[in-house]
Parts: sequence; C-alpha cells; structure tokens
Amino acid sequence: MSRILAIEDDADLQQVLEYNLREAGHDVLLATTGREGLELARSAQPDLILLDLMLPDIQGTEVCKALGSGKETSSIPIIMLTAKSEEIDRIIGFELGAADYVSKPFSLRELLLRIRAVLRRDERPVRAPARTEIGCLKIDREAHRAWVRDREIELTALEFRLLVTLLDRRGRVQSRHTLLDTVWGFESRVHERTVDAHVKRLRHTLGDARSYIQTVRGVGYRFEGPHEAAREIDEGGRSQEWT
Repeated sequence: MSRILAIEDDADLQQVLEYNLREAGHDVLLATTGREGLELARSAQPDLILLDLMLPDIQGTEVCKALGSGKETSSIPIIMLTAKSEEIDRIIGFELGAADYVSKPFSLRELLLRIRAVLRRDERPVRAPARTEIGCLKIDREAHRAWVRDREIELTALEFRLLVTLLDRRGRVQSRHTLLDTVWGFESRVHERTVDAHVKRLRHTLGDARSYIQTVRGVGYRFEGPHEAAREIDEGGRSQEWT
C-alpha cells in the first residue's frame, strides 16, 4: 500500500480522489492549501504527491519548487493536476521536477494508471554499485545523494534518475526518445523538448561536473567523464574501477 498526498482545494474533487485512491488500495492524505501540503509532505513522507497548480495561498509551481529543494521531500515524485493544458505549463512543471502531468478534466482510470506507473518506476531496484565516484562527482544511489567536489548537491527524484541513467550508459549516446522511455516511462506524455530542459537544469546543478554530460547534436546526450577510471563501491564496501 502506498501513501499518497493530494494537495487540492476543490472539496468535490478531493472527495472523489480520496474515495478512488482508497478503493485502489492507497493510504490517502489531504491538504487544501500549499502550506498545509508542504507541512504534511515533510512530516508524513508520502510515496507520491498529487499537486494542483491552482491553490488559494501559494502557486502550485512554488509548492513544487519547495518540495524539490527540501531534503525531506526532494525524492517524492509529484504528479501535477491542473486545468491548464498549454505546453508551456507542462514544461514549467517538468522543469521544476514533476514526474508527470494530468490536465483537468481527467479520467480517474487514467490517473490511477499514471500513479501506478510513477510508483512502479520509482520502486525499480537499483543495481550495484551502491556508490560511484568519477572525477569530481560522487553518487550514493541508496541514499539518493550526490556530491561535486565534496559539496552535496540537491537533485529531484527525476533529476537523480536522469543522472544515474546517463552514468550507467557512460560513453553511449542516449536519444531523447530513449531517455523519455527509461527515465519518464513510456506511459508519460512528456514532450522530447522537456528532456532538453531537464538536462539544462541538471548541468546547472552539477556545477564543475556539468561538462560530463555532453550534447550530441541531432541525436541526444552522452555521459563522458574524465579519462580517469570511475570507482564503484558495492554494498559490502568492495571497490572496483572501470574505464
């Protein structure tokens, strides 16, 4: 059973969401304002958040930004719910770290399928190594943490998944379509340009390690770290180098 927090100010929609999510086997938390939602997210640590963009006190985009930058909440996947359907709104949402986007009015069956897809994607087991060090970049997969020159950087769940996907396929070009399928999941309706926006944001966050993610014009992206070997450390603390 997954715990889902719905931040939605429409009382009727809240009731519908609560009933259907509980019928699907989920534990449900409800918040009617952005501030209440942030407090619940930090204290209850839900497995997924449904976030309405139009809230009475704080814009949903600001709530999304706060969730993505908080240590306690940055790894929680977010599905945005909004009456807005313009592409620019979707792009802004994904740039802020949202895992998916559903426009109102929506099919409850579709929403439940998207929730299941995001939760399944988030639960995919991460293969060893538990930690990787390459150049000035260090990644701890189990703790969902990353450092550049020993300074910890804040990554959303989606940004972390994007970084690890590129790292695991080091030296191989990944098309935007491949990244959409692997990182976002084939169920998502994300536009390929959203991949560019996320890579741009990820590079900015990586700072001195930004050059490790290279653009292959007309194709996609490739992780190409320094020529020194990468050091991988498994769960037992054993170290192995690869080039």
